Amino acid sequence: MELFSLPSLFLLSTLFVFYISKFLNKRNQRNCYMLHYECFKGKDERKLDTETCAKVVERNKHLGLEEYRFLLRTMASSGIGEETYGPINVLQGREASPTLLDAYSEMDEIMFETLDKLFHKTKGFVSPSDIDILVVNVSLFAPSPSLTSRVINRYKMREDIKSFNLSGLGCSASVISIDIVQRIFETRENAFALVVSTETMGPHWYCGKDRSMMLSNCLFRAGGSSVLLTNAARFKNRALMKLVTVARAHVGAEDEAYSCCMQMEDKDGHPGFLLTKYLKKAASRALTKNLQVLLPRVLPVKELIRYAIVRAIKRRTTTKRESTSSGIGLDLKTGLQHFCIHPGGRAIIEGVGTSLGLTEFDIEPSRMALHRFGNTSSGGLWYVLGYMEAKKRLKKGDKILMMSMGAGFESNNCVWEVLKNLDGKNVWEDSMDQYPELSKIPNPFVEKYDWINDDTMSFIRV
Repeated sequence: MELFSLPSLFLLSTLFVFYISKFLNKRNQRNCYMLHYECFKGKDERKLDTETCAKVVERNKHLGLEEYRFLLRTMASSGIGEETYGPINVLQGREASPTLLDAYSEMDEIMFETLDKLFHKTKGFVSPSDIDILVVNVSLFAPSPSLTSRVINRYKMREDIKSFNLSGLGCSASVISIDIVQRIFETRENAFALVVSTETMGPHWYCGKDRSMMLSNCLFRAGGSSVLLTNAARFKNRALMKLVTVARAHVGAEDEAYSCCMQMEDKDGHPGFLLTKYLKKAASRALTKNLQVLLPRVLPVKELIRYAIVRAIKRRTTTKRESTSSGIGLDLKTGLQHFCIHPGGRAIIEGVGTSLGLTEFDIEPSRMALHRFGNTSSGGLWYVLGYMEAKKRLKKGDKILMMSMGAGFESNNCVWEVLKNLDGKNVWEDSMDQYPELSKIPNPFVEKYDWINDDTMSFIRV
């Protein structure tokens, strides 16, 4: 007696194939492969060297001698070099009267230059008409039509493209954009996504004298990136990396954390960006919350068990006074090989490095990205990644932790797995041989403006 007739067998085999293909497609949708990324590199005439920065400072007639000294001291100790790029209107001396055209011109140059290069390098298998998802993040500029519409119009993208325009998210917006793409990938098969991350600096140059608002002028520079992603399994062999996980933490419910990094006007009505002393504490809290979620996903169980045992023993044997120690106690190197710390400033890079028990070798890429390109806001992580690739540090199977922090206050981190040995040419090509040695040369401000350290002049007022 036959258990199944021929039609029944055919139906069963069809259902089997259907559910297997559905399972495989669902698994592929969870994939997020990085196919290519491009960082912006300005023209030589846009560089903010010592002489140019000093002239910009001297143009601000609201500053007294103490404010001059504060600014010059900050620049001398910032960890930023001579070759970062500034916005055109500031270089032309128009920082006090920016126009809407200045903002559009700055965005167009960064977005379109990186996208043009990206599409050129992926011409053989991806075109603008293939893009299903577009995410553009610029915190301080949200025009109408949106910047995503500006990109769609320029490249004549499809009518059914899903576009997202993010603003107000600060330096960590790039990882937020990656998270958005990954979530959409779970509902769409064989999709392509673009993430464009940058910031508009020129129209938001601070022209007042509040020290907490002057800091942004010293740290932020023109820059940005474009990243091409897909969940199509057939492109795995072309991909540079695969996304392992994303974790996000937000401590904005606390008033001090919410207001430590804020766009506002000073008491004289000059608009700018306020950075308070609480920023360091807010960053520490947000990063801690984030890593509590992320690290158990990427570190081996053996290391987590070891950490739990050591921590339990320490709790029993140490007093409260003795319990304050540097480092988190976990050996991150057991599951991670590289660390992209947001190049927001020297204090941030060194503080995160110390807290996580990282070596000078580990934080070198972030320090060099800050020195060469400055704090380029949400695009900064990709300059750090570019340094690692240019130095041929990235080998197949390595895992990279990207750490970003931004206004809100937020910490958004992700982990990538390298799929092939990487040594591609990028924005570091013409300066790679000079680093890290170039960063060790004393800042020219120190020698040229040595009077800023003469405390006998502190009583003088201009």
